[in-house]
Amino acid sequence: MTLTSPRLFLRPQNGIFLAFGIYALSVGAIFPRLGDMQHQMGIGEGMLGMSVIGAALGVQLSLFFASRILQVLGFRLVMLLGVPIIGGAEMISTLSAGPLMFFICLFIAGLAIGVVEVAVNVEADLIEGTLKRRIMNRCHAFWSLGFFGAGLSGALLAQFYSPIFWHMAGFLGVTSAMIILLLAHYRPATQRLDEQADTAIFAYPTKPILMLVALTLSAMLLEGAGTDWSVIFMRDIFSTPPFISGMAFALGALSQFIVRFFADRFVDQYGPEKITSYSVIALGIGVILVTFAPLPLIALGGFVLLGAGNAVIFPLAISAAAQRTDRPASVNVAAVAQLSFIVFLLAPPFLGIMAEQFGIRSAFGICFPLVILSWFSVKSLRAPQ
Repeated sequence: MTLTSPRLFLRPQNGIFLAFGIYALSVGAIFPRLGDMQHQMGIGEGMLGMSVIGAALGVQLSLFFASRILQVLGFRLVMLLGVPIIGGAEMISTLSAGPLMFFICLFIAGLAIGVVEVAVNVEADLIEGTLKRRIMNRCHAFWSLGFFGAGLSGALLAQFYSPIFWHMAGFLGVTSAMIILLLAHYRPATQRLDEQADTAIFAYPTKPILMLVALTLSAMLLEGAGTDWSVIFMRDIFSTPPFISGMAFALGALSQFIVRFFADRFVDQYGPEKITSYSVIALGIGVILVTFAPLPLIALGGFVLLGAGNAVIFPLAISAAAQRTDRPASVNVAAVAQLSFIVFLLAPPFLGIMAEQFGIRSAFGICFPLVILSWFSVKSLRAPQ
């Protein structure tokens, strides 16, 4: 059965699973090569963090308009335009001789990422409503699988010193072809009546949304830290070869995929609060292992726990936001995403400065207080009465 066979999409969730995976392949391509880009531009960790902030800033800006853009363009067109824009911007960024051009290219990629992020999560919520069962964690599992594929291939290509430009060009071609094939037979879910209303440019946070944001901060920060700094951490602390350094990124994504893929049945059985509590514990142990690891293997174990720990926190928060009845789902999803992604806006330069001034271990250890905050915010997942 080929990818374009309509039979593949008899189960409505299959298409959105693939959409998450393709989207993640496109976004994740650049991260295993950040260390190579750092050397190419001849900059330190602090300046690298300032340049990587471009992606987060673009995401944050586009989230202000994402709900309106989604309503005007629809899911299919958002994906058809968004994925190639992300890949194209990353490809051009590899030509950067300095951090300013790198910042601008990642900013353009971030503009597309923000809209696609809302599109795939709202589509997943609509399909959940149709199926009457959870699929959000499994959707995000395919995001993690896409990141794992990007990380593993990036580690291999880095080990063989493949030019970064051709690495990104290859991913642009593959992900663009995949999204075209996917959309050829994909039928988006029917929009709910409450989603037809116009939405404000800024999705202001209500008190329950702020509690959900507090819950997600540690997961978002540590996922971002692992994405941006895990490869450089292994290189700088343990002088590991490129493949082993890249595996820190890939193994975190793999453990995240495994937890997300099987999480929905456990969430249905034990409830989101209990599963999230265990996730926060895994995050805390992972932070400790990475921060104090004496050996590369222990650090890799820490990155595995970080991936597993942050796996379900954000998806469950998104589901909780989408299921609230006070506002349209796209508004509540955008509100959580807007504020949570502020962590990505602040994290790259902050963690880069910490790494440059106090050592890269401190860039992970400083995240522990937010793990404590998440522990005391788990009750925000309770359904509204």
